[in-house]
Amino acid sequence: MSALHPAGTLAAVERAAEMLGSLVERNRPIGELTTYRVGGVAALYCESADIAELERVSQVVGATGIDVLVLGKGSNVLVADSGFKGLCLRLGAGFSHTDIEGEIVRAGGGTAYPVLARRTASAGLTGLEWAVGVPGSVGGAVRMNAGGHGAETSDRLLSCRVVTMGSTTARVVTAFDLDLSYRHSSLLSHEVVTEASFRLEQGEPAVSAGRIAEIVRWRREHQPGGQNAGSVFTNPADDTAGRLVEQAGLKGMRIGTAVVSEKHANFIQADPEGSADDVKRLIDMVQRLVVERLGVELRTELHMVGFEEES
Repeated sequence: MSALHPAGTLAAVERAAEMLGSLVERNRPIGELTTYRVGGVAALYCESADIAELERVSQVVGATGIDVLVLGKGSNVLVADSGFKGLCLRLGAGFSHTDIEGEIVRAGGGTAYPVLARRTASAGLTGLEWAVGVPGSVGGAVRMNAGGHGAETSDRLLSCRVVTMGSTTARVVTAFDLDLSYRHSSLLSHEVVTEASFRLEQGEPAVSAGRIAEIVRWRREHQPGGQNAGSVFTNPADDTAGRLVEQAGLKGMRIGTAVVSEKHANFIQADPEGSADDVKRLIDMVQRLVVERLGVELRTELHMVGFEEES
């Protein structure tokens, strides 16, 4: 949702807090809920346990106009040290279900993608093994058309159920109508994917388990652990962002508590107790130097939260 004037933001926060009562926390650290594990607090935080609570929150958003951040597993998000001055919303346990009927799988928006990959493989279905390497939620994966190992969410997605914050009406959106492309969908930042449906194929559990084990092994060998959000930049056509950052001589480059990984140049690591603002400054520096040295403009995959509020 569009940012409010600071005075309007404060008034919206106070009114939303009053209306939601015990459903929200004030000044909740949310940087620690991301895989970067750095960054500040949200003015208000709510974890909706079920659809009734989510609809209640949506009504309050509509009544107050408060700015909303929908946060999944936090694997593609960088929260500024100054935090987020609106309402941070997460889906609770009631949105982590998986229902399998033949080759059709319905998964709650809060379901971890790796969990869905393993559940479907164990059920004798193939087509989502690659998702074991995506440390996000089903909702987040749909929103950004997450992918890896030669596959994308759009390959298997049939439709999703969406609640727009500020509205009380859920709607079903087909994959065709989501305008899915590389790391993109038409879903807006205040739209919540509560459930998604996928069409898979019959497979062999043992074969799928082997594929999953191979993906996990490959990722451990080629990608760094620690505090990061996976790939920072999208791959340009016919090239990879990691290769370009490395060619520009930026592996190991550091600004404060952030460093370009020596293991994979498209990963930027944060130090324990580090600064999100250092990560952002390093991202900006890498982008600038790759343009200067190679003439290529890299685009970020990360969702940046709170940085624009400082300007």
